Amino acid sequence: MRERLDCAILRTECSDEWVAPWLGSHAGGRLHLQALGDCSADVGAPGSARALADLSMRLRRFDACLIPVTESSLPWVRTTLSTAGGIVQTPLMALVRGLKAAALNDLYSLGLADFMREPVCIEELRARIERLLDTRRYFSSQPAGARALSESEAGYGIVAGGVVRSGQDALCDTILQRSGMELEAFAIASASRCATSRESFRAAKSQVIERFERAYITAALGRHSGNIAMAARAAQKHRRAFWALMRKHEIDAAPFRREPTPSHPRDG
Repeated sequence: MRERLDCAILRTECSDEWVAPWLGSHAGGRLHLQALGDCSADVGAPGSARALADLSMRLRRFDACLIPVTESSLPWVRTTLSTAGGIVQTPLMALVRGLKAAALNDLYSLGLADFMREPVCIEELRARIERLLDTRRYFSSQPAGARALSESEAGYGIVAGGVVRSGQDALCDTILQRSGMELEAFAIASASRCATSRESFRAAKSQVIERFERAYITAALGRHSGNIAMAARAAQKHRRAFWALMRKHEIDAAPFRREPTPSHPRDG
């Protein structure tokens, strides 16, 4: 555990009132919260969503960056995270006031690493930042291919074709092309995240297996244009067992079937 953690707060004019009391030294000097930038961002000003990206170099000296989020600032935060994707390397955490789960999932897909709701517990905040740093240190010791997949699974969005994709979505798209090493990294990242929660071993294991099964069946049907027999044969599973997995995960083969190309009669 590090003796001191330095954390930046991305202030906005609409959050200054409830964020200001947190600035300063906490936990006996073991956690320091400092405003990022010289002034608060005006969420209504043109170009203000580039605030995080423009401050990416300054952020490198911090262990994490906190972003206050309310329902009113949610659209601005979405745009800010999207603009900073691939630029900001510092872990991003949200300080949340009154957001629903769907909004949080959306922020995760845009690169958010973690969040805390009000009222904020300083000791818990410090523990979560430590966990993020431990996870990043683990990734840095992995081979490049495994590290890229693990980081995306841990909550950092990745960009594919100009669209930000979550780690699970990216895995579903390319699982048949992944190496054993990369799949192992995905499993390790998922299991490590579950182990820090209150889930039992059985529940955590079930989640990892379900994700893999769903991703594999989806990718196999996509590769074989929805042909269940061919997909099952390629997976080296009995067709009945493959069909049972489809029913278990409510996967329909129809969307994967390509429309036949219409044949045009030759001119006589």
